[in-house]
Amino acid sequence: MKYYCLGIKGTGMSTLAQILSDLGNEVSGYDDARGHKFTQDGLESRGIKIYYDGNHELDKDTIVTYSVAVGQNHKELQRVKELGLKIKNYNEVMSEVIDMFETIGVSGTHGKTTTTSIIKHILENTIGCNYFIGSGDGYASVKNKYFVVESDEFNRHFVAYKPAYSIITNIEKEHMEIYKDLDDIRSTFEIFANNTKNLVVANGDNEEVRKISYQTKVLFYGFHEDNDVVIKNMKLLSDKSTFDLYFNDKYFASFESPLFGSHNVLNATAAIMMCHSFGISIEDINKYLSNFQNAKRRFVVQEVNGSVIIDDYAHHPTEIKATLEAARQKFPNKRLVVVFVPNTYSRTRDFTEEFVDAFQLADKTYLTEIDSNRETQEEYPGVSSRLITEKIDGGEIISEDTIDKLKDEKDSIVCFMGCAYVDGLINAYKELLK
Repeated sequence: MKYYCLGIKGTGMSTLAQILSDLGNEVSGYDDARGHKFTQDGLESRGIKIYYDGNHELDKDTIVTYSVAVGQNHKELQRVKELGLKIKNYNEVMSEVIDMFETIGVSGTHGKTTTTSIIKHILENTIGCNYFIGSGDGYASVKNKYFVVESDEFNRHFVAYKPAYSIITNIEKEHMEIYKDLDDIRSTFEIFANNTKNLVVANGDNEEVRKISYQTKVLFYGFHEDNDVVIKNMKLLSDKSTFDLYFNDKYFASFESPLFGSHNVLNATAAIMMCHSFGISIEDINKYLSNFQNAKRRFVVQEVNGSVIIDDYAHHPTEIKATLEAARQKFPNKRLVVVFVPNTYSRTRDFTEEFVDAFQLADKTYLTEIDSNRETQEEYPGVSSRLITEKIDGGEIISEDTIDKLKDEKDSIVCFMGCAYVDGLINAYKELLK
């Protein structure tokens, strides 16, 4: 089959395109962004053609799918409609692929990518698996039985999925431009949980996760004693995290993770118990957890001319706080500077106070102007990054052109965060360091 993916450099669409290609389909795509993005590496390695205008021909049997960043009035979407091509929603195509395998759907407001990546790493090195990771990584083979999929609640995408197994890492307020309130979010997760056929592994420490009425077998994990799997004796060290797990009140095993922060101990626990349910030995789980390397843009530490840069995808206040706490764990005696790129006006508006609170963990905070590909300033009058910086002592606006504000931070840990494009800022800072 032939697929044409609009918004192909988006994290989800890029990953889907790669998987469709691996399964033997002819895939091409369109994107407005001509600059290089990390999500296109997997596309280029497969020879998937990316177009930037509407001057190319498309066969009449091509199936078109598009990301939410492509509005209904987008010129390329209008063109394929005029050509009479078959158009399917992103989650409809994803659902068709999911149904081909025994799928593990990894959901949650935070931690999806890391948890999915850990499971992928363990399964890939033991019994084999296909994977869909929202950092732009995907792979599939018809020879594999299992398919681990990062399952996103944005736009209620994941309610179309019917996985064999699922994980719920947590439920919090997020995407309030989509959902009415927290009850609406939880109800949507409940649909996903009850679409699961065999087992749900869920964070029992999270109040909203506990409120779900489960119709499928559920295994709760967390730090609280009322969970089926309890995390004990956690040690957050400067080079790793260690912890013990107790299963049904009995010692299960001790584990070592190269990830930082208690949130990643929770993520690792979810992955451990899911892999254990497939019969993978504790020895193998421990072996591959201990040498795990996180996904793209998840707490990536670089050293440039003696200075330390962290690149992280965190964009929600809870994620930002967790990332900054992890930075404090790894670099306890260093000054911590954050450069944040907000990517939606709605999240900036809805979580202003929470952002301010999260950034208190840094010694200095910079924000860029809002960089949104699916919302406009006109839709949110008066909303800007200054809503946040004006409430932070010493908070400032920064850009690639004013990156020299960081000229005296060469001995600090500078953490660049956001799900929007941050490479330009990082490269500008690297030039400054040279």
